Amino acid sequence: APPRPPSHLPKIYQALLVSATFNPDVEALKELVLHNPVIVQPQEPRLPGSAQLQQWVVRCDTEEDKFLLLCALLKLALLRGRALLFVGALPRCYRLKLFLEQFGIAACALNSELPARSRCHVITQFNRGLYDYIVATDEEALEAPAGQPPQKKRKGAADSKGKDPEYSVSRGIDFQNVAAVINFDVPPTVESYIHRVGRTARADNPGTALTFVLPEERDRLAQIEDRLAGENGGSMLQPYKFCMEEIEGLRYRCRDAMRSVTKQAVKEARLREIKEELLNSEKLKTYFEDNPRDLHVLRHDKPLHPAIVKPHLRNVPDYLVPPSLRSIAKPNLKKHKRLRLSHAGAGRRGGPTARRNANPLQSFKYTRQRTKRRATKSS
Repeated sequence: APPRPPSHLPKIYQALLVSATFNPDVEALKELVLHNPVIVQPQEPRLPGSAQLQQWVVRCDTEEDKFLLLCALLKLALLRGRALLFVGALPRCYRLKLFLEQFGIAACALNSELPARSRCHVITQFNRGLYDYIVATDEEALEAPAGQPPQKKRKGAADSKGKDPEYSVSRGIDFQNVAAVINFDVPPTVESYIHRVGRTARADNPGTALTFVLPEERDRLAQIEDRLAGENGGSMLQPYKFCMEEIEGLRYRCRDAMRSVTKQAVKEARLREIKEELLNSEKLKTYFEDNPRDLHVLRHDKPLHPAIVKPHLRNVPDYLVPPSLRSIAKPNLKKHKRLRLSHAGAGRRGGPTARRNANPLQSFKYTRQRTKRRATKSS
């Protein structure tokens, strides 16, 4: 039997219970504090129109094409602004994060294994601009839709132990200034697609949604397109015609990065996240004070098989940039460098040209001076 309501509540009171989800815990709370309530379920919000939100679909032939296309979009700065990257499974979250780190692209992971305090810290760092990309999973959307039997769990798959059941990235979180949402994996349901894409194009700001589709995911995408069809029956998701032949020069770099991100590297990346949580835990602070040896071992425990970052992948040579994209691509110019170059010369005399001319290795010139011999007096 459910416990009785708190005794400090009056016998007659009017209550209003608001929740973003309607799970069994909320149902039990409703039975506890409400008497014969009226349930109001508002309709799902609609996505903005095409004038504010542009939705594109890129059809990829292989899994490697997904990573290649993402590498080209981010490394060549073809996609400007901050973005959310959604994947379909937790290991893929860390795999994609490590893949981006191979190219010097800083990204943070957001998933249900992280404690609530750590997730709030990641979101705060993203909103402050410390990270431009978040690789997120949406385990809540991965559940089987209503009316379909649950899928059998494959052997060796990770269970849901240790995951927060209240976790959800695609709803209820205030991400600020999100310019684009990239569905690296096609969402399982149309509701999941709406909540994911709804993270951008908020408050009259423009936004872009990009979905990568493999041949085996096209049926799922067709269901989403049918549900999101406009009043005239046209699809709101437009095909994005990206010429993959133009970025074939980056394929071998993409393969090098994918080979570096092994399953063991993904596993150790997840363990590193857990170790950092143990070191920053307030609950374990007293334990580490009483057991300093355990703290010393935990701090100096290094991964055995980390993802080896290859330095040559950070910079993209000019000959690899497609000729048609050289006018807009900025492969090696980071954000803080752009800000520094835009204000160069404002506080220094002469600007960058004068500093270049002042370089002694470039401006040094040697001229031989003829010395006049002093006339010697003959004795």
